Amino acid sequence: MRCQTSFPKFRATLLSFVLVSALEAQDLVPSKPSNASFKKELARAIDRGSDFLLRNQSEDGTWSDSDYTAVTSLALVALQGDPEEHHAARKAPFLYKGYQYLMSSVQPNGGLYRINTLMNYNTSVSLMALLAANNPDYHDKIRNARRWIIQGQQDFGAPGKGDHALDGGFGYGDGSQKADMSNTVLALEALYYSKHLIEDSGASKEDDLDWNAAIEFLERCQNLPGSNPQPWASDDDGNRGGFVYNTDSSKAGEVRLPDGRIALRSYGSISYAGMLSYIYAEMDPEDSRVGAVREWLENNYTLDENPGMGMQGLYYYYYTMSKALSLAGVQELKTKEGRRVDWAEELALKMLDLQRQDGSWFNDTARWWEKDPALVTAYALLTLQNLYRVL
Repeated sequence: MRCQTSFPKFRATLLSFVLVSALEAQDLVPSKPSNASFKKELARAIDRGSDFLLRNQSEDGTWSDSDYTAVTSLALVALQGDPEEHHAARKAPFLYKGYQYLMSSVQPNGGLYRINTLMNYNTSVSLMALLAANNPDYHDKIRNARRWIIQGQQDFGAPGKGDHALDGGFGYGDGSQKADMSNTVLALEALYYSKHLIEDSGASKEDDLDWNAAIEFLERCQNLPGSNPQPWASDDDGNRGGFVYNTDSSKAGEVRLPDGRIALRSYGSISYAGMLSYIYAEMDPEDSRVGAVREWLENNYTLDENPGMGMQGLYYYYYTMSKALSLAGVQELKTKEGRRVDWAEELALKMLDLQRQDGSWFNDTARWWEKDPALVTAYALLTLQNLYRVL
């Protein structure tokens, strides 16, 4: 099922969580006329957001709750992703403290977490922070974390056979949570960008993920009856091609169709997560499953909300949008009304408008920790850094 892709390729160790270097980003979308003043405005917003994070690091090197390595890891990568590489010397002691905290979070089993909850989430995001450091001293820690993540791929029967709806996906890793799209996209991202360290070490293919099983899980979370056998999968205009949270539920709820069937509602952030997951699984961009999710995203394009979720998860929506569309090389979106959208420019302007006086970003809606200004500011910085390079 897995095939070689013509999606743009990227170096695995890059100084941005969006994993796009300035040079490589020139290959993502066709070049646009230079707009120096606009780029300076974006750079200034990035500087102000970085200053906010530096001012709000705790003495122990963390941001927000020290029990969860993911928020600190996101902040570390955001601080290293400045496309103009401003203030590197000033940032160095803050980065040092942050990485010391991460090193103190390494578990004997290879995981990168502090407490036995949200373990896959924390490990996957923290692995990306170790990659961003581009430090050979972390390579063994990355390999060990990678093995720990792979062991969490769910299998209730024969691997890759699809004998259970949850096969191939990832949950939180604590043994009680079933697989979901949020954890799966983070795991796939970490594994995709760290695989060069396994290849360089000469390890066997047994050290890699069952990618075909992962693709089968992705299919079972997509509203696409041709490839998803779940009874809720729908090809109605409002849902076809989009993704839901897991194989039997959607954070956006359900909808009764005119024919009486109940469908799980597709929604924005998790549909971009689905698009990213197909990229990490090296799906052909011309594959019908990839085309279907892009069509849903075009038809539901908006920057006013996270489609299907309102203000919930808004900044994660912006973040996944910026990654998925840039990695896929998408320059324009065509909405269902026929409007051609320069999504990168529109999103950049939106992010500038939403930045607060102190340099941070904040969501009044608390779900998924988005009332935490450190987390949301990290999301916003990573989004802006990606947009700066694409534009």
